[in-house]
Amino acid sequence: MRLYKMSALIIPKQIFDAMLAHCGEAGPNEACGILGGKGREVSELYMMGNTENSPVSYLMDSKEQFTVLKDLRGKGLSMVGIFHSHPASAAYPSPKDVSLAFYEDAAYVIVGLAEGEPDVKAFSIRQGEIIEIDIVVKG
Repeated sequence: MRLYKMSALIIPKQIFDAMLAHCGEAGPNEACGILGGKGREVSELYMMGNTENSPVSYLMDSKEQFTVLKDLRGKGLSMVGIFHSHPASAAYPSPKDVSLAFYEDAAYVIVGLAEGEPDVKAFSIRQGEIIEIDIVVKG
């Protein structure tokens, strides 16, 4: 078993709040998006459409995703994280989330909305191994 320490994901409050709003507005379907920045510090939020229009899964449009990644590169940034909501379940990766976690360097942020108040957690998912990452909301 490989052990590695993940640094905290740092999200500015205005981006954190906008992410939560996007997740709340998408209900009853899952919302999704991309967090851009440097290292583990988020500086950009891209609210994506869920092409599956589903309450239990999401899929980003590949052309929209390509445009975001190109924009990030142009700004000298990278994809720090991918976020999505769980409208009716906990903020923990589902088996499908784990199977589709293709970006090992990205944090996977899940906004659980089942309990009324959003529960937000971040995870590293590498080769099926799930490790929770601390989130620091800055500002």
